[in-house]
Amino acid sequence: MAPPSKKSHPKKSKRDDKLRGASKKPFKPRMRQNEAIPSESLALQMEDDVPDFPRGGGSLLSRQEHDEIRAEVDAEFEAGERKTKKKNKNAKKTKKSYALEDDMGSLFGDGITGKLPRFANKITLKNISPGMKLWGVVAEVNEKDLGISLPGGLRGLVRASEAFDPLFSNEIKDAEGIFLPRIFHIGQLVSCVVLQLDDDKKEKGKRRIWLSLRLSLLHKGFTLDALQEGMVLTAYVKSIEDHGYILHFGLPSFTGFLPKNSQAENIEINTGQILQGVIRSIDKAHKVVYLSSDPDTISKCVTKDLKGISIDLLIPGMMVNARVQSTFENGVMLSFLTYFTGTVDIFHLQTIFPSSNWKDDYNQNKKVNARILFIDPSTRAVGLTLNPHLVNNKAPPCPVKTGDIYDHSKVIRVDRGLGLLLEVPSTPASTPTYVTLFDVADEEVRKMDKKYKEGSHVRVRILGFRNLEGLAMGTLKASAFEGSVFTHSDVKPGMVVKAKVIAVDSFGAIVQFPSGVKALCPLRHMSEFDIVKPRKKFKVGAELIFRVLGCKSKRITVTHKKTLLKSKLGIISSYTDATEGLITHGWITKIEKHGCFIRFYNGVQGFAPSSELGLEPGCNTSLMYHVGQVVKCRVKGSVPASRRINLSFIMKPTRISEDDMVKLGSVVRGVVDRVTPHAIIVNVSAKGYLKGTISTEHLADHQGHAALMKSTLKPGYEFDQLLVLDVEGNNFILSAKYSLINSAQQLPLDLTQIHPNSVVHGYICNIIETGCFVRFLGRLTGFSPRNKVMDDQRAVPSEAFFIGQSVRSNILDVNSETGRITLSLKQSCCSSTDASFIQEYFLLEEKIAKLQLSDSEHSELKWAEGFNIGTVIEGKIHDAKDFGVVISFEKYNDVFGFITHYQLNGTTAERGSTVQAVVLDVAKTERLVDLSLKPEFLDRHKEDSSNSQAGKKKRRREAYKELQPHQTVNAIVEIVKENYLVLSLPEYNYAIGYASVSDYNTQKFAQKQFLHGQSVIASVMALPSPSTVGRLLLVLKSVSEATETSSSKRAKKKSSYNVGSLVQAEITEIKPLELRLKFGIGFHGRVHITEVCDENVIENPFSNFRIGQTVSARIVAKANKSENNGKNHQWELSIKPEMLTGSIEVENKLVDAEFRISTGQRVTGYVYKVENEWIWLTISRHIKAQLFLLDTSCEPNELQEFQKRFGVGKAVSGYVLSANKEKKLLRMVLHQFSVSNETLDGKVLNIDNQHCNPPIENLIPHIHEGDTLGGRISKILPGVGGLLVQIGPHLYGKVHFTELKDSWVSDPLSGYHEGQFVKCKVLEIGHSEKGTVHVDLSLRSSLNGMHSPSSVEKIDNLHPDMLVQGYVKNVTSKGCFILLSRKLDARILLANLSDGYVEKPEREFPIGKLVSGRVLSVEPLSRRVEVTLKTSSATSVQKSEVNDFSSILVGDIISGMIKRVESYGLFITIDDTNMVGLCHISELSDDHISNIETKYKAGERVAAKILKVDEERHRISLGMKNSYIKETTQKNGFVDDTQLSTFLENDSREIQNLDVEYEDEEYPVLSQVESRASILPLEVDLDDVNHSNLDDAVGQNHIYTNETNTIDEKSKRRAKKKAKEEKEQEIRAAEERLMLNDAPRTADEFEKLVRGSPNSSFLWIKYMALMLSLADIEKARSIAERALRTINIREESEKLNIWMAYFNLENEYGNPPEEAVVKVFQRALQYCDPKKVHLALLGMYERTEQHKLADELLEKMTKKFKHSCKVWLRRVQNVLKQHQDGVQPVINRALLCLPRHKHIKFISQTAILEFKSGVPDRGRSMFEGMLREYPKRTDLWSVYLDQEIRLGDIDIIRALFERAINLSLEPRKMKFLFKKYLEYEKSQGDEERIESVKRKAMEYANSTLA
Repeated sequence: MAPPSKKSHPKKSKRDDKLRGASKKPFKPRMRQNEAIPSESLALQMEDDVPDFPRGGGSLLSRQEHDEIRAEVDAEFEAGERKTKKKNKNAKKTKKSYALEDDMGSLFGDGITGKLPRFANKITLKNISPGMKLWGVVAEVNEKDLGISLPGGLRGLVRASEAFDPLFSNEIKDAEGIFLPRIFHIGQLVSCVVLQLDDDKKEKGKRRIWLSLRLSLLHKGFTLDALQEGMVLTAYVKSIEDHGYILHFGLPSFTGFLPKNSQAENIEINTGQILQGVIRSIDKAHKVVYLSSDPDTISKCVTKDLKGISIDLLIPGMMVNARVQSTFENGVMLSFLTYFTGTVDIFHLQTIFPSSNWKDDYNQNKKVNARILFIDPSTRAVGLTLNPHLVNNKAPPCPVKTGDIYDHSKVIRVDRGLGLLLEVPSTPASTPTYVTLFDVADEEVRKMDKKYKEGSHVRVRILGFRNLEGLAMGTLKASAFEGSVFTHSDVKPGMVVKAKVIAVDSFGAIVQFPSGVKALCPLRHMSEFDIVKPRKKFKVGAELIFRVLGCKSKRITVTHKKTLLKSKLGIISSYTDATEGLITHGWITKIEKHGCFIRFYNGVQGFAPSSELGLEPGCNTSLMYHVGQVVKCRVKGSVPASRRINLSFIMKPTRISEDDMVKLGSVVRGVVDRVTPHAIIVNVSAKGYLKGTISTEHLADHQGHAALMKSTLKPGYEFDQLLVLDVEGNNFILSAKYSLINSAQQLPLDLTQIHPNSVVHGYICNIIETGCFVRFLGRLTGFSPRNKVMDDQRAVPSEAFFIGQSVRSNILDVNSETGRITLSLKQSCCSSTDASFIQEYFLLEEKIAKLQLSDSEHSELKWAEGFNIGTVIEGKIHDAKDFGVVISFEKYNDVFGFITHYQLNGTTAERGSTVQAVVLDVAKTERLVDLSLKPEFLDRHKEDSSNSQAGKKKRRREAYKELQPHQTVNAIVEIVKENYLVLSLPEYNYAIGYASVSDYNTQKFAQKQFLHGQSVIASVMALPSPSTVGRLLLVLKSVSEATETSSSKRAKKKSSYNVGSLVQAEITEIKPLELRLKFGIGFHGRVHITEVCDENVIENPFSNFRIGQTVSARIVAKANKSENNGKNHQWELSIKPEMLTGSIEVENKLVDAEFRISTGQRVTGYVYKVENEWIWLTISRHIKAQLFLLDTSCEPNELQEFQKRFGVGKAVSGYVLSANKEKKLLRMVLHQFSVSNETLDGKVLNIDNQHCNPPIENLIPHIHEGDTLGGRISKILPGVGGLLVQIGPHLYGKVHFTELKDSWVSDPLSGYHEGQFVKCKVLEIGHSEKGTVHVDLSLRSSLNGMHSPSSVEKIDNLHPDMLVQGYVKNVTSKGCFILLSRKLDARILLANLSDGYVEKPEREFPIGKLVSGRVLSVEPLSRRVEVTLKTSSATSVQKSEVNDFSSILVGDIISGMIKRVESYGLFITIDDTNMVGLCHISELSDDHISNIETKYKAGERVAAKILKVDEERHRISLGMKNSYIKETTQKNGFVDDTQLSTFLENDSREIQNLDVEYEDEEYPVLSQVESRASILPLEVDLDDVNHSNLDDAVGQNHIYTNETNTIDEKSKRRAKKKAKEEKEQEIRAAEERLMLNDAPRTADEFEKLVRGSPNSSFLWIKYMALMLSLADIEKARSIAERALRTINIREESEKLNIWMAYFNLENEYGNPPEEAVVKVFQRALQYCDPKKVHLALLGMYERTEQHKLADELLEKMTKKFKHSCKVWLRRVQNVLKQHQDGVQPVINRALLCLPRHKHIKFISQTAILEFKSGVPDRGRSMFEGMLREYPKRTDLWSVYLDQEIRLGDIDIIRALFERAINLSLEPRKMKFLFKKYLEYEKSQGDEERIESVKRKAMEYANSTLA
């Protein structure tokens, strides 16, 4: 507890105020205050006015005042005790103990002076208040909250929103949805703040504690100044960086950082995790606190004594050094941190099992380590813990479980009036267990200390566990060991238990088992029926019997339904329990139209379909059952995997033998039982089944008739035929649709009975937006997609169809795997083929008419017998209307006749007059007769009037006898009804027929309007019979015709035409490709151009015909509508002589003609379309052919005008190249070709469309070597690649560069352009392994001779000294290759390019240049040809012979020409020889040369001295210093060999490292080895990655390190340098061995080499270069890929070289280059060191001067490799090279990112770069800054001096030397500086300065020795 402060007790307040403020229990008024605070307010405002302690810790109250306060507190406690005594007079001791317990529940936090408290502070539900800081342990982690175990056995909750500070928690939630389990774990110790307390809604008297883990609340009052090193802090992990974690303390004033190397091993840290750390250091400038998270260090860190520390800085879990002040009855008082006191509860002592004399262990002033357990800012009370686990910062273990029973538990301590402390023998360690007074026994215990002695053993059962204290709570009650339920784990579904009601609410009742476990009884389960007032039945305190329904995650639900309580049936508590046939009880949870959902135990659910509910058909399920009702059900089947159970309420299903069972699809009889609103219930005449249901839609095929039929049906009506569609339980699903009954045998029941392309009757069961579902028998259903529903794609399915509609469906597809059937409902493919639709209409109409009159005593339908169709009847005009005349009849008062105006035929109708009319139609349901007065019908009657009645009937029958089913007839519309037409047949004595205007699938479609008198074509489907109700039934053929019937004789002629009929036709129109004709009565046809002659040989077959001419023609086919553009040209005719004279067999053969065409067959066709590249021909009516543009001719001028040569109608003969049988399409060529007998002869070769993949093109049977073809230039290849020429639709040939012209010309490509037509000859056809075809072509005009004298095709034709010509193919720095012919190349070495010096071969010999030369050597086996271009052959031979090194002596002065200038020296060609020597840069001049390129140029004449001759290595070293020339002149050429050899030995290493190989004609391969770093265009420097120029910058200088490391580093450097030299020599020797004698120049030679040395990147790159020289880019890429796959994974540098070459390749030839390079770069990163790959790409960008890309790459590299000195130096170098000003920001960034030990290296090399490329003053500033910090580093002085010497400012150099030699360094370092100074002065030649330096050196030596 903390002492009071000035702020809390102001001086102005009176003493009474002081007493009131300090003495009274602070908890009660705070509780009243808390009750006024709304529960929603979670924001906690901690008291800001709590003061810091005054220095010294004294209290402002005197001792007397403290005594008075204590007296008041004691008086209040005594008053409380008296009140308790009044209430409980009979239990004085118990009362006293309770009073003591109340005292123990108070918190005392005043100063230590005055009367001490009697009890240790203890947190309880009564005194806990908002603002308290508590230490707890995570006991439960859920998705939305945390359960925290608090001191005193309390449990608190933390909402997810309170686990983090608001801004921070959003970041964590965004990262992952469920974040609490990822951040927290059970057993984690946390510090928390109490937010608020809520009353538990479920249990009265209990309170819910809401906590917060926000560090902003916990660390409130913390400042950076308050933090000290060694303090333990809690923080969030804000982000994870490369080297550590950024921490967040909940405060904006400072942040933290935890290095990764300081964290505990094997601990995974996530963003947002809360962790502890010890402050290692504090960076107040950047406001950063550096922590360490080592668990051992944290557990041992003790908070230091700080002056003036505030209570706000005390954090739960903080460890302090404490001293014992006194002991209480239940704990210890400690003082800590000078000013604070705190108490330790008896359950937090150092020993886990404190005995009754525990106080002996805590003597006054004893020093202990304790941790803060809780802080109450309001009372300033502090609780501490001495628990050894908690002191070590670990949560105590939990070895026991709730419900465990321990028989031999030892009594450790007896607390009188409180309880017992036991030692439970758990494993692995014993657990302290406390038994409270109330849990000791079932009855009241008077003298506990007498009954239970210390050391005795008892039987205990674990009630719970306090996670923070590591203390178990137990019970000794005998009742606790009885009963089946003690914990949640004991609860099992179906268990019958006794429980007490403890609360009743609107949602149900909460009940408690004897063991204390609680459960919920939902409202629906409180009774069998719904309870309006549950509290009346369930009274709190009542003990009732319940049955457990389920137990999930400690949530137990029970039921009080009597049926379930008394049920003896087995239960279902999992889906696996549901075995077939099991009968059990369940309760209904949901009632649907199609069945009920039943719930069982543990949430298991099943479904009972409506057919299994045991109800009568048509019963309303919701009226018979209700939700919550308990039902007995039988398991029919279950699928546990899919969690499905099928149930039935029928316990004993009726068993029917297979013979008696009615199968689906069978036809039965049925009697109407009753009519419901939605269906007809019928009694079915079948064994075992009683009921059936007919839905309204299934009463008729017509929608209108179905509703009408239902309205007339009455019980007792018998259906003769009903189709069984489905069976649901004992109930039939029936249909009365005629369409389904008539096709019952064809209706499918399963997938096996469905066959594609068949038309099946069905009915629509559902319509959705995307299509219609059509059902057949049972549940077999097909789906018609929207695009297959109607011919009109714009129509909506729901508007065109209705559910229940009868349809005809065309089966498109049946998928047996998925069980899906795809249908089409389009009328075009589903139209009726009979008259069943209208037949059913008339039959049902008559049936409805009978039903309407069934109530009458006598049948009144006899009136219809007097109105037979076609008879004449007499009537009186009753009324005249606008739309016709109404007739009445005397005999039948309620029957009326009707005559339309059209049927009046112009007769005037007067009312009352009598007329005689012919009956056309009778509507029996409406009692209406349609009549006609037309003379056609009356005349027919008059002709028959003289005959007898029998004669009339005979005459009428004869008229119908002339008609045959399926005969096509012409008809006239007489009457238009709503659903059908009344037609007359003029050709058949005006017989009356009837045709429907719609079909099954078009009932809802908008029908075409017909007019009276309109002519239509129909087919006879059924002659009059009883089944057709005496009517002639027709089906309309076409509703589009409006041609009126002619009254001439032709109208009476029979007009039925069939395929094969011979007709006389009149020509109406002549078109280029067809004749249009007409014949018969309004019939039209056409004669295709191929149907005129027997053989298609006539150029213009229609020339002999004219319009109006009549010709004989034979009908060969019915034309396709699409070909006729929808017009009425319905017939295909032929006028071929063989067709007109041929027999019927010939006709049938033509009708059934097949596609029989073989490859190579000659065919003739006529052009009907000409496109850009294709000519379309028609071979016959059905067969088309294509002729490609380039196949029409080989002459370019004809190809240019091919469209003019092929007009529409032109006859063309050719040969079939390929054919597509499905599309009936041929590919033709004009010239004949040979066909392979094995594969192609006489067979049809199928191809796709010309736009698809053409496999035939790969075979090219029509192209052979030597053929002359027409072609079109597709592409002009770069360099000497030649031309790519198209010779087919997908076939291309290549024209070699030497095959472009007949003679050698300088630019053979001139005159050619893309798209140009050319005449070419096939030289060679090759086939690759992949099946592709390569065709070599030639464009030479002299195609017969083919080979000009100057062209050499074979190497055998070549011989030495032969003159040849060729085109330059490839140029390198070593020479070039030339093309001699299509298959032959030659090599010209650099020395043989010209008689004179060639400075740049690339300029003088560009690719494609024509050169003439002479053959030097020919190797037929290796196909190697050597050519020279030198003209003076004699002198060249002499020169080549002058290679004798003996003629060259050391010391000679020679003259020569500079051949090449390099950065390290000059290559000089010695006159009169073919030898080249090297003059190193150090031997060029006596003075220093800064830039060699500016001083010397290639081609200059110079004089030089021979310094060294190495005959073995063929090397000559030269010198050009003036001193050499003078000395030689003076001494007549004498030179001291010893001095020279010593000098050369010193420089030989540098020369060797430069990798120089001298060019020598005897060893030409050595020149190629030199070029390995510059292979164009790959430009791969094999050492670029490992050896940077920047690294060598300092290495070139003599850098001396500190005294201790100098010798070791020098030896290391020497060893490293030697190893490098040896490695270079090995590489060079290996390459020389590989390429000895000659370099490989063909792919085969390279293949041999790479097989021998698969890991040599040098060979692979050379191989790639060869392919690039041949312009084969893809081949080069494939070689690169092969190399990457082949090179061993350990050879990383070799792989990296290939990647670099790949970069260069894509940079040169990629499309586009940037993207191609990036793709290769991304791949390379996955296989090689990313840093090296980045540097390699950067080098490529810099070499190719792609500065923008280089800058972008460097920006990424400095972020990715921010700790790399080399990367930052490349960035600096790049900025300086581009002369940019932003160097300093780059340096500043680098110094922030680089580790400190790399700063000197970076700054020194940056300074060198500034001296070389930037501003020297900046470099000086850097060196000066480093020397100020490290003045004794001689390596820095040396580099600094070298840079100044290079600049050459003498005054600055000498001043710097003077500074250096005046340093106080050790003698060895000073000797180095003096020696360097002396060498410099010697180079300047100033003798005075030299003597001055020597004098100063002597002075230093003397002073040192002295």
